[in-house]
Amino acid sequence: MRIIHFILLGLLLIAPHSGIAAGGATHVRALLVVASNQKGESDARLSSYEPKLRSILRFESYRLAGEGSANLDSPGRASINLTRGHSLTLENQKSDGGGVRLQVTWQEGGRSLMNMGLVLRPGVPAVLGGPSTGKEGEVWAVILIAD
Repeated sequence: MRIIHFILLGLLLIAPHSGIAAGGATHVRALLVVASNQKGESDARLSSYEPKLRSILRFESYRLAGEGSANLDSPGRASINLTRGHSLTLENQKSDGGGVRLQVTWQEGGRSLMNMGLVLRPGVPAVLGGPSTGKEGEVWAVILIAD
């Protein structure tokens, strides 16, 4: 009987860290990226995402500018502050079970850059291409990952 108590306690302690939470909450990570046409090494922290970035954005190099995460109830709403005035508002909508249906609003300094709906599949990154950083040959991008 004692072993069962330890197993149940272990499952309760592990569940919030594995993306499983009460009420069907989803953990969403966001990475703010600078995509550049300048040749050079990409940020090593983006190595697992670089093939996806290259296929969508077609730039020469990528560097991580900021990151954040949020736990999102279903239905529910959460904000992620990235850095440099960039933030995301995520609204979790009902989904058919094939992924997490989100309404994403990307803002920079209070100015809306993008407002779109998408479906995130667990572990499959989604890339949003954004506006120019203000420096020639560079644009902002956001990678979203549901755990």
